[in-house]
Amino acid sequence: MRPQILFPLFAPVTALPGIGPRLAKLIEKVAGDKVVSLCWHLPTGLVDRRLCATMAEAPTDRVVTLTVTVDGHVKPHNPRQPYKVRCRDLSGFLHLVFFNAHTDYLTKALPVGEMRVVSGRLERFGSELQITHPDYIVPVDQAESIPPIEAIYPMTAGLTPKLLGKAVREAVARAPDLAEWIDPHYLRRQAWPGWQPALQAAHAPSDEADLTPTTAPRQRLAFDELLANQLALALVRVHQRRLPGRSVKGNGKLAAKVLAALPFKLTGSQEGAIAEIKADMASESRMLRLLQGDVGSGKTVVALLAMLTAVEAGSQAALLAPTEILARQHYATIEPLLAAAGVRGAILTGRDKAAAREAVLSGLASGEIPIAVGTHALVQEDVTFNDLALAVVDEQHRFGVHQRLSLAAKGRAADMLVMTATPIPRTLMMTAYGDLDVSRLIDKPAGRQPIDTRALPLERFDEVIAGLRRAVGAGARAYWVCPLVDESEVVDLAAAEQRYAELAEIFPSKVGLVHGRMKGAARDDVMAEFAAGKLQVLVATTVIEVGVDIPAASVMIIEHAERFGLAQLHQLRGRVGRGSERSSCLLLYQAPLGETAKARLSILRETDDGFRIAEEDLRLRGAGELLGTRQSGLPEFRLADIVLHGELLAAARDDARMIVERDPDLATPRGVALRTLLYLFEQDAAVRTTRAG
Repeated sequence: MRPQILFPLFAPVTALPGIGPRLAKLIEKVAGDKVVSLCWHLPTGLVDRRLCATMAEAPTDRVVTLTVTVDGHVKPHNPRQPYKVRCRDLSGFLHLVFFNAHTDYLTKALPVGEMRVVSGRLERFGSELQITHPDYIVPVDQAESIPPIEAIYPMTAGLTPKLLGKAVREAVARAPDLAEWIDPHYLRRQAWPGWQPALQAAHAPSDEADLTPTTAPRQRLAFDELLANQLALALVRVHQRRLPGRSVKGNGKLAAKVLAALPFKLTGSQEGAIAEIKADMASESRMLRLLQGDVGSGKTVVALLAMLTAVEAGSQAALLAPTEILARQHYATIEPLLAAAGVRGAILTGRDKAAAREAVLSGLASGEIPIAVGTHALVQEDVTFNDLALAVVDEQHRFGVHQRLSLAAKGRAADMLVMTATPIPRTLMMTAYGDLDVSRLIDKPAGRQPIDTRALPLERFDEVIAGLRRAVGAGARAYWVCPLVDESEVVDLAAAEQRYAELAEIFPSKVGLVHGRMKGAARDDVMAEFAAGKLQVLVATTVIEVGVDIPAASVMIIEHAERFGLAQLHQLRGRVGRGSERSSCLLLYQAPLGETAKARLSILRETDDGFRIAEEDLRLRGAGELLGTRQSGLPEFRLADIVLHGELLAAARDDARMIVERDPDLATPRGVALRTLLYLFEQDAAVRTTRAG
């Protein structure tokens, strides 16, 4: 249970004064639906509202605060004209300007002959000074109610800065004084404030410098968030390691048959990864390992050899893929190799006919089928294994920690191997996969073709079409990826449909279209026609970013490449260069390019090292956008910026490791405070593992 001291922070935002259901929806959009969400919504700017001496000294085009005497109200004849209130001080005059004015309110707020303190942006209109819709109008004796420095927060349409600022102040006021969870020596060395003072200081900047992520209060809050993340992962890891494991050792006979059937030799990093996996499987502890390899680095073969180790030991193995296309491609790759080794395999997806499905389920339950490949269909309740010893999960960033554990739960102390084709920078690796050991495939298998990458402005569109015509005429197959328009799949789809219609006219009956809103069967049919060569041009949204393996495709055209992230462009480029044909990738961009976009495209032309590209993407764009918000699966940080707080992440990781070694049940006084930290950052599942352990 969440500790009672945190209850006020986890109340809905409607618990704050003045926040009804309508405003709550807007606040949820910009910050979140709980009071604590507003605490994490840090200011990005500030307004200096300190009192100016006189109008004559006040700077224009800036927010100013002035003491004025009201001279008179100038009501417009036409309601569309502005309502003006003339004011003066010893140095001059100005007008307060209101559109769609409420006359009663203004006559009460600004009575003629009385003094008022007003604050707002001072502008010069012709020869006159004016403030349009002042932010504050108060009697002189209430001047202190105007904040001298006002924090500015990220907004959304329909909210006003005053409303949001008030809600944030109310939320921060509810933050309780909590027992300290940071190691006292580290806290002293960093000279950080306590949690509550840090939160208050972060929301009360006195100058621009206070808004930077490197100030003591912001660093403190970032470390808290990173420590919660790292401790949660470490606790899941230690819990998994505590569960009884078993030693799974093969004799190498089946693996030897597969290696003999391969048309290439394994790379050094493939051999290294297999050795690490076999050692893990042979140990008495459960394996929890991530196999990270760039596009085309040969992860599937490594996974197959690991699965055969389980089969050699008399057990079963299963590979879980996020999409049907990917599952079928994995199976198509390993089926001939299983045949060479004399091992029976099966595929299980949501589209299997009842009779075929029953036959597979029966074979898995009896142990007659030792290797299964499938989608989420593999983790359904009616799927049972005779003795599942190894669970392989592909494209992990599509699955959460708990989803990936559900397949392993179908076995007795099953080992787990997770694969990802997305090159992830080391700092992000720590935050996403801190509960796993890591093997990296850094070599490209022999025979992979270099890809000629070029960037062209969209003005040269006719030349691109002419080049595509030549390639199609020579029998080539090409992908045409349509621009990422925005986060709306509907708008992205419209762009793809339009390009498909245009290309279908140029290449009649040779163009196909795939996108994320198509039914799986329809998408598979189009992909199959493209793979068979019936279609030569495939127009697509980013649905083809991962898991599409068609060796005959040799041309990749990416429209509006400047709108994509580097990692995404690299993934898309990796769809070609998989066969014996020379391959090319055209990055079409809208000129002129900004500096970041220019740097992005030039890196892509310089290198095909996915890890270098991912590090560069992180540096250029930050973590938030790195893998595309729709399917990254990476933790979203509100207070930490892992580009700027990399050292804090390393410190949090070391601290988390030490905590679980010394106090895995979080039972000491500091451990109890750390439980509160985990609840504060909604890592409730990690707290539950300490109880289950």
